[in-house]
Amino acid sequence: MANPAPSPIHLLRSHSDPVSALFVSQDNERIYSGDATGRVAITSTRSLRAIAAWNAHKDALLHIEEWESQIITHGRDNKLHVWKRPQESASIRVGGAASLPGLPTPTLCYSLDVNALNYCKFSLLHLYEAEALVAVPNLVESSLADIWTLPSCQRVHAAIGKPEEPDTAFSDGRSGSKTGIIMSTHLFHSALAPQSTSSQRYLQILCAYEDGSVVLRRYMTPEKKVTIEGIGWDVVWRCKLHVESVMAMAVSRDSTFALTVSADHLIGRYDLISPIHTETESIATAFRTKHPGNAAIAIRDDGRVCAVGGWDGKVRLFSTKSFKPLGTLAYHKQSCQAVAFASAAADADPIGSDVLDDEDDEDLTTEERGARGRWLVVGGKDTRVSIWKLMTFEKT
Repeated sequence: MANPAPSPIHLLRSHSDPVSALFVSQDNERIYSGDATGRVAITSTRSLRAIAAWNAHKDALLHIEEWESQIITHGRDNKLHVWKRPQESASIRVGGAASLPGLPTPTLCYSLDVNALNYCKFSLLHLYEAEALVAVPNLVESSLADIWTLPSCQRVHAAIGKPEEPDTAFSDGRSGSKTGIIMSTHLFHSALAPQSTSSQRYLQILCAYEDGSVVLRRYMTPEKKVTIEGIGWDVVWRCKLHVESVMAMAVSRDSTFALTVSADHLIGRYDLISPIHTETESIATAFRTKHPGNAAIAIRDDGRVCAVGGWDGKVRLFSTKSFKPLGTLAYHKQSCQAVAFASAAADADPIGSDVLDDEDDEDLTTEERGARGRWLVVGGKDTRVSIWKLMTFEKT
């Protein structure tokens, strides 16, 4: 007898417009969601009550992320905002998921002007306490990338990916590189290959493009803190698996591999620890699925499972090693535009929070923390946020 189809364990109705961005805090205490009008909601994972809800942007949310005691939001209004995270009151933890009147609006700390033509969300790289790098498309040319520092808001690397040869023109009259605009980007420090004897780690940026290609670049002159015109950024490899634009990209927590999805039926897998100038055939592999039209992808903390959100409203789970299907989650009636895993690390050793104290932590049993660490959160065009409790998938 077949197992019954799973159902969400919780539903959040914090939005009245399509949900376009999701993020789960590292300690699994908060779910951040953003919608097509720029509204952001923060929800407690314990009570499922809203901690805060406010109009963060004048256009759709591209991405939202928690950074230390702050929140970074990125909108289609060409703005990146940094907010002070509101404190969670004790009353939020009591009762059901009903919304509370008079929710606090986070204090805006500072903003950064960005280019949001691409629908490309920012990529945040934590450096030291209260310092980070953020990668976004170039202010002028959407096929190039810039890197800024926070909180100083200084641009340290400009026009990464600028081609040596003259740019070409698209059929619709736009100028730009042959790859088209950047659709997704990820900034990270290189993971060392298992056989590596060097302790040096490079700053790298992975960019996925409109033409379906993916390019990994490495910053080879770290003694220069500021660069222009893409100088110092060498191409490690470039490859093209998709026949359509890359719609979403995810990188494993240890930065050893990346996955991409597109309007086609392929999932692309890319090795991020290969030496420079390695043959492309050993870098990238395309896995064929039976379902074209995918809008979102996320990788679980342990790197063994990925979730793919489809235009048909379903989320499909795969092994990231064999790409064997692990199950299908069906609830949403329209496209799933955002997916996010809870942190598996938090269930074993909960990360401290400025909101919680030791007494709060005792409210959850080890089993409850473990179950919450297996949550998958899905945002749909149907305005709903669904929460699913997954299996461990230990044999994947």
